[in-house]
Amino acid sequence: MVLTIDEVLALAPDAASAKSARGLTSTGQWPLLGSDASSVWGECQGSGARPYQTQVDLSGPAFKCSCPSRKFPCKHGLALMLIRAQDRSALTSTTPPAWVSEWLASRADKAQKKDQKVAEKAAAPVDPAAALARETQRWARLTTAAAELQRWLADRMAQGLGAGDATDTSAWRTMAARMVDAQAPGLGQRLRDSADGLGASPDWPERTLHRLGLLQLACEALQRRETLPAHVQADLRTMAGWPFEKADVLAVGEAVDDRWTVLGVTTELRDAKLTERRVWLHGERLGRRAWVLEHAFAGQGFETAWTPGTAVDAVLTFYPGAAALRVATPDTVGPAGAARWPATDNAGEWRGIATRVAACPWNALHPLVLHAAVILRDGDHLYAVTDGRALSLRLMDADAWSLLAVSGGHPVSVMGEWDGQTLTPLTAWAGDDPPLWSRRPA
Repeated sequence: MVLTIDEVLALAPDAASAKSARGLTSTGQWPLLGSDASSVWGECQGSGARPYQTQVDLSGPAFKCSCPSRKFPCKHGLALMLIRAQDRSALTSTTPPAWVSEWLASRADKAQKKDQKVAEKAAAPVDPAAALARETQRWARLTTAAAELQRWLADRMAQGLGAGDATDTSAWRTMAARMVDAQAPGLGQRLRDSADGLGASPDWPERTLHRLGLLQLACEALQRRETLPAHVQADLRTMAGWPFEKADVLAVGEAVDDRWTVLGVTTELRDAKLTERRVWLHGERLGRRAWVLEHAFAGQGFETAWTPGTAVDAVLTFYPGAAALRVATPDTVGPAGAARWPATDNAGEWRGIATRVAACPWNALHPLVLHAAVILRDGDHLYAVTDGRALSLRLMDADAWSLLAVSGGHPVSVMGEWDGQTLTPLTAWAGDDPPLWSRRPA
């Protein structure tokens, strides 16, 4: 595996780690540097008496370092891969030391045991009656939770959003907790999002009614779930917080073989210990859009590098749903190559979003590619102007100014996440060229 500098930096758990890694690429800080076909290793001199032992298994890539950092990969692992990307001749050692060989052997042993366990599970007899009973019980709990939430929503609407202290969220959060207890965490999260929006903006009543309307629609759908098509039932269970297992999706989902262009990548901190990464892809041959959703815990990074403006050959398996976007990825994908940007028009992009919303109104984010868009700033607001309309953009100041700078008032193509109100840009490019700009990690 040969990663570019941008692909290495895409593995960083945050922007601070990427910046620190860049400062450790001087080979004078590394008394030992080496590599072979399967791994890269080095010793980086830190503040202590003994240098940190850093190693990378290129099959992942997977990282290990003796430093005390809780981030994964740490700055030393990223720096080691940056050195390799910049100048492979700096990796002079070709025989891995014992601490590298032992780690690689341990990883191979764990992988073998994992494969054996999966094979044993697949070969184990499945009791269809027991599986059906568990599924029936979960649906019953969701239906009961939806009925309770529907009564609560009716009472709330009867009182009116302006009754009492409109921004008092205690009752909302109590009901959200009840949804979690009833194994409907998705309903609970949507109710918490509604509570967070109370009084948050001048148009908060309209936004709140929209969110509660979608909750009411979900409750009604769950009450008559058995009359709905299978793909709509799949959307309902996902929306309610009952996800499909990746192994099941890979086994029975729709597999699509294509060359996938990476349109955009974004990471967000969901809480102190959870990082979410969303990767948006476009199938070059079939024109399908896909969404890779990944999570990393406790400062760990992501093993697969997805770099905007590159393309990979892979078979992606779509999760079930009426407007399927999310995909399960194989453990490894083909090497990254040159991308081919979507040859769509703006009208077709909006039709695609309208079709997905009509099929599944609970999808919160949609991939949108705007062509010939001029980025403008008006006071504190940023806009993309195209086809005679101005779309509001959501970006932090540093990203906003850099996007303005690289576009320079000229039309560019912009890809981002559309939430029904604003567009969060992730990537910008001109013509068939590589990206001019990409959003920085959170």
